[in-house]
Amino acid sequence: MDRLKKSARLMIVSDLDHTMVDHHDTESLSLLRFNALWEANYRHDSLLVFSTGRSPTLYKQLRKEKPMLTPDITIMSVGTEITYGNSMVPDDGWIEYLNQKWDRNIVREETSKFSELTLQSETEQRQHKVSFYVQKDKALEVMKDLSEQLEKRGLDVKIIYSGGMDLDILPQGAGKGQALAYLLKKFKAEGKLPVNTLACGDSGNDAELFSIPEVYGVMVSNAQEELLQWYAENAKHNTKIIHATERCAAGIIQAIGHFNLGPSTSLRDMDFLESNLENLSQGHEIVKFYLFYERWRRGEVENSELYLANLKAVCYPTCVFVHPSGFEQSLRDCIDALRKCCGDKRGNIFRVWVDQVLPAQIGPGTCLVKFTKWELSGEERHGSITTVVLSSKDANSSKGFTWAHVHQTWLDGSGAKDHTTWLF
Repeated sequence: MDRLKKSARLMIVSDLDHTMVDHHDTESLSLLRFNALWEANYRHDSLLVFSTGRSPTLYKQLRKEKPMLTPDITIMSVGTEITYGNSMVPDDGWIEYLNQKWDRNIVREETSKFSELTLQSETEQRQHKVSFYVQKDKALEVMKDLSEQLEKRGLDVKIIYSGGMDLDILPQGAGKGQALAYLLKKFKAEGKLPVNTLACGDSGNDAELFSIPEVYGVMVSNAQEELLQWYAENAKHNTKIIHATERCAAGIIQAIGHFNLGPSTSLRDMDFLESNLENLSQGHEIVKFYLFYERWRRGEVENSELYLANLKAVCYPTCVFVHPSGFEQSLRDCIDALRKCCGDKRGNIFRVWVDQVLPAQIGPGTCLVKFTKWELSGEERHGSITTVVLSSKDANSSKGFTWAHVHQTWLDGSGAKDHTTWLF
């Protein structure tokens, strides 16, 4: 990634459904815990990669439904598409590589001869992926016969069965594991091979991720039968792969700690006084501030003047907050206004998280930090592009910051109908 001038300290490559995203966790608490950990400790010098079986259409749908971070790289459609950044720029080299010994028309022709196969929706049919549903008791026989027929037609394909129902046909060179191997080779050629890579998954189409020798791996506690069987047959004695005791994103956090890959305690797992230590990064400062704001309005911290005094103490007297509506106010006055809304969201759905917290040095001891701030209140979700000017309390040290300026603008017209509910 051009964003990093040197090797990533950590690259996390994670499946989404039932791995990063827990569909049984209605409040997405484990995902929010991971978000806080990543933005506070890793975003500035590490890479986040989402590797999903979902097509771009279903991937974008999931992002609207869950409080997911923006990845640096997205691997979609079971490893057949690699894109970069929020704009999802495709990797042309990967497309060219997958075109070898692949003909989608022949695949459709041969699969039409199998009555056991039910074609998935049109959004799941991609340039290098043809996807079906098949009953579990018929899957092995269909895969064997279909593989033989396609080989006779001169194709070199891979057939992946996962989730007890999904059957994907891809070029032989495709797959989550091959896509990851391609990225690692690309980074190595650029002299930017990540220091550590952690692969995370729960189902059969994630097995390839764990087959790459130089990566660590975590199967979340809720991993499916086909992945556990693969592990028992292929990697039972591999100490670089663990079966976590925690579900989904919580299992990923557990693996970071198990392998000593970096900080593994999320600010969401600390009380405000514990998190009020001198900060090691601008990301930590930003996450801590907005997490306190969430807890204050949810009534999860004591209504204490000491907390407000501590917040005001880290703001320059001249610090201005520019509201997304354009209204300007002293940040200290905004903090004073918090008194009247302590616990106003108690018992309601109310979550705040930040995404893509990226600092840029603009002067000695001064950084401009840009990020997206999201606020979920009930069923309404609103985002703002936020910039904060932070100054180090000590020009020769990164420990402790003072807020000098805050400016927000609505994200893509997502402004709140009731502006009075949007305080920071």
